[in-house]
Parts: sequence; structure tokens; C-alpha cells
Amino acid sequence: MHSFPRRARAAMVALLAVLSLTAGAAEDGAGKAIVLGQSVALTGPGSALAVPFQQGARLWFERVNAAGGIGGRRIELVTLDDKGAPATTAANTKKLLDQGVLSLFGYFGSPQVTAAYPLVKDGDVVLFAPMAAADEFRGAAYGNVWSVRPGYAEEAVAITRHAETLGARKLAILYGTDGESLAALDAAERTMPHLGANLVAKQGLAAGAVDKTLASKPESVLVVGDATQAAGAVRELRAKGFRGTVYAFSSSGESLLAQELGTAGTGVVVVRVVPKSDSTKVPVVRELLADAQAAKLGKPNVYMLEGYLAARVYTEALRRMAKGDPSRAKLRKALEGMDDLDVGGFRVSYTDNRAGSRLVELSLIDSQGRVRE
Repeated sequence: MHSFPRRARAAMVALLAVLSLTAGAAEDGAGKAIVLGQSVALTGPGSALAVPFQQGARLWFERVNAAGGIGGRRIELVTLDDKGAPATTAANTKKLLDQGVLSLFGYFGSPQVTAAYPLVKDGDVVLFAPMAAADEFRGAAYGNVWSVRPGYAEEAVAITRHAETLGARKLAILYGTDGESLAALDAAERTMPHLGANLVAKQGLAAGAVDKTLASKPESVLVVGDATQAAGAVRELRAKGFRGTVYAFSSSGESLLAQELGTAGTGVVVVRVVPKSDSTKVPVVRELLADAQAAKLGKPNVYMLEGYLAARVYTEALRRMAKGDPSRAKLRKALEGMDDLDVGGFRVSYTDNRAGSRLVELSLIDSQGRVRE
């Protein structure tokens, strides 16, 4: 898998920079468009994952609009760049809410969602499909957050069970100290020991951390961090003779980590929470491949697919709303009634919780630096 072309990314960012917030509709959707608000890192930390997510969502919304929209209304996704800074996410959220967007959509990053949430906590605005996996977003304290992806706890379960099949119970964790990595670390620490993993070391990514980790003689290592952090740790582990399995959460960026490591990534196992993005046996992947090709965006990755899926699920909720003008209450009711929805081979259900999917799969980086199942 490869990232989208730089020229396409630059063009998209330029377009978004001039996109006017005046396109917003009233809260009850009484305008000619259904307007969603989004704050993500179009530039800066996290943009390598957030931009293709946003791009995938736009591909689907453009397809819907080309077919007449929803009840004759266009779907408009207003996106503001927060550069990965939570304080900017909060400021952007206030701007979007002041414009009366129907909902918020597709935020990126657990710290960013945490910063924005106080602005919607006591209201009726849904924050749908954040690309953020902190477990607390699935709990009662975040009742207005509706996720498509599962939380880090589910990712930790998949890793622990895989390690167990290899006979590896002695686990060490190397982690970054950014907010997203700490959210993933928290889930790992709460989940893995209860499944039988023996956590023999836990080290923040800093000088000497790998040496201290290897001194505990782990059988497998979970590296928690973005692609750059994780790749650096993997290289050092291998250079110092560790031959056990190295794992990474979805926050490391499956294709990005593979690109960073190349052949040095042989045997690294990375969590994926959507189907493989080049698996043509999955109908929704085939549709994304066709749409991306038509838009000349290059080969999609899992982040573009996640955005595409999120937009499809959201569109289904819009279609299920009662007749008349769209409203926040109708949107929430439509989501609550969504049971075992088949989105082109990807299944989502919100009848018993606000996390639509439980899909967690593992990808392997092979000796050629390619990602495979």
C-alpha cells in the first residue's frame, strides 16, 4: 500500500484552505445542503493518516451528490485544519458549531476528540466516526461520540491472542509519550495481563529504553507510537538481536510503518481495523479502488478506506431519517436503529453500543517491506 500522491494532497489542502464556512445550514438542516463539520490535521503531526481518511470520505460524499444527494440535498463536508493541535481542534469545533452544522464528522486523534468534546457534551450534536481509539470514547462519559472503529482494548486482545498462539507470554511494551500513544498504552496495560500476558517491561521511547526492555528477556514486544517512533524502535530492537515478534497498534499506520521500515520490517505485525485496502474480494474495497482511480488519487490505503466506510455509514443514517428536514434528533435516532448493516462486506451495528464495528485484523510486513494478511 502506498500513500496518495503529494500533488493530490497539496491540491486538496489548497482547496480546503479556501472552503467557506458560509455554506453551513441551520441546525435543523433547513438549507439546501446537509452540512457536516470536521477538524483534522491536514498539515503537521498526524496528517499522513488524517488526510487520506478525509479524502476517502469526500470520495463517497461526492458519489452520493452526483446521484442527487439525500432527498435532493447535497452533503457538504466542511473541513478545518487543526495541525494536530488539540487546542486548535477545540477552536475549530466552536467555529463549526457556530455555523450550525448538522453534526461533527471524522475527527482525528484521541487528544483532539478529548479537547473538542466539552463543546458538545451537554448538547445534541453527534461526533461521528472519529479516527480515534481511546477506550473511554465508547463509554457513558462520551455519549455523543459514535465510532465506527473499535477501541484499543480490542486491538490489545487481538495482539495478546496472536502472541499466545506463538507461545509468547512474556511481553514488553515500548511507548511514545504523546497523548494518542498513552491512550493505547492504557488499554494495553488494562487488557493484556487479564488475558494471560506477563508484562515484563514497560519503557517510554527514549535513550536506553530498548536496552532496558531487552534486559527483561521478552518473547514479544509491543511498540506503541506513530510510524516514525515505531520504526525507530523496531530498527533498534533488530539491530540489538531481538528476533521475537514485534507488534504495533493501528495508530502506527500500517502502510506508513511498512514504508518507513522496508525490509527491516520483516515479521512486524500491525493491527488493522478495516478490510485490507487492496482486497478486491470485498465489494466496498472494489468501489473505493474504482472511485480513487477515477479521481486520480493513486492506490488507496487503510486510512482512505476507513474514511470511505465512515461516510457510507453516515449516509445510510441520513437516508433512514424520517421525512422532512434533517435534524440532530433524527440523525441520532437513525443511528440507534442501525442493526447489522452490511456496507459492501463491512458490517456495522449500533443497537447495543456506540462502537459500530468490532473488526480487528492483523497484517504482517514481509521480507520485501510489503503488507500482507
